[in-house]
Amino acid sequence: MIKVLAQTDEGKLKEFNGIDELNKLDISAFKWVWADFDEPTEAEIKQLETYFNFHPLAVEDCIHEMQRPKLDYYNHHTFFVIHAIDQEDLSKLEIDIFLGENYLVTFHRQGTQTIYAAMNLLKNMRDRDVVDEYFIFHQLLDNVVDNYFPIVYEIEDHINEIEDNTKDLSMEDLLDQLFDRRGELLKLRQTVHPMRDLLYRVLNTHHLEGVQERREYFVDIHDHLIKVSDMIASNREMTQDIRDSYMSLNAHQTNRTMQILTVISVIFMPLTFIVGVYGMNFAFMPELDEKYGYFVVWFVMILLAAGMFIWFKKKGWFD
Repeated sequence: MIKVLAQTDEGKLKEFNGIDELNKLDISAFKWVWADFDEPTEAEIKQLETYFNFHPLAVEDCIHEMQRPKLDYYNHHTFFVIHAIDQEDLSKLEIDIFLGENYLVTFHRQGTQTIYAAMNLLKNMRDRDVVDEYFIFHQLLDNVVDNYFPIVYEIEDHINEIEDNTKDLSMEDLLDQLFDRRGELLKLRQTVHPMRDLLYRVLNTHHLEGVQERREYFVDIHDHLIKVSDMIASNREMTQDIRDSYMSLNAHQTNRTMQILTVISVIFMPLTFIVGVYGMNFAFMPELDEKYGYFVVWFVMILLAAGMFIWFKKKGWFD
């Protein structure tokens, strides 16, 4: 579907829908025009070349999804690829933007709140004198970046729950959740870092005069991206620390168990030796004829076991 918002020189906002109304639209007659290609059909995609005369390479990038966030300059327009994030599965949502003189075109294969929020903002604004194509471009970028924060905050809260183990889960379950969070943070990093590099290029280009006129606003978006990147890095470090702590605790518990088993084995070694000696089936063993030999052996065995237990206790092996 193609949705078009356009503002007249008098400040009135007009809406157009579909290919037929788009073909009747004269962009030069408006202060600015925003055309949004929302899950477009093949016929609508052709309008990118037939009506807007966009460069074939840029149109090809729209058709073939999952381009890296980038910025390309062409004769009459600038082409951007930005990535929003799906709140449910953290997958990337590609938004392609064509920015030209007094017009902006957005192209996306999936519906996204970023576009809808920006459109609603324009419709509800009372003072539209400040609005132009770069204002809309800024709103799109700002919405995309702002939507990163709730995702990072949610992951951070979950990591804190894992660290505190408020649900009293087993170590195996905690580690499974921890590795899931690390995977989510990796997905976010693969999205946020290229976006941060893109904003750096946008801020340092001399081709986009509208960006330089609103430089402080685009710098603010870049600062937000740096903040998100730092949060992702710190949370990944936290997950690594928690993982190392759990691994160390697990190793300590294993060593503790092995230590106790070793003590028990050492205590039983002399007892097993004594039992083994007197369990041999030789015909001539002097101690076998002793009246109290059985009780003496038991006494010696108990004395040995008690003595070794007390000795290990003093050494701190049971602490």
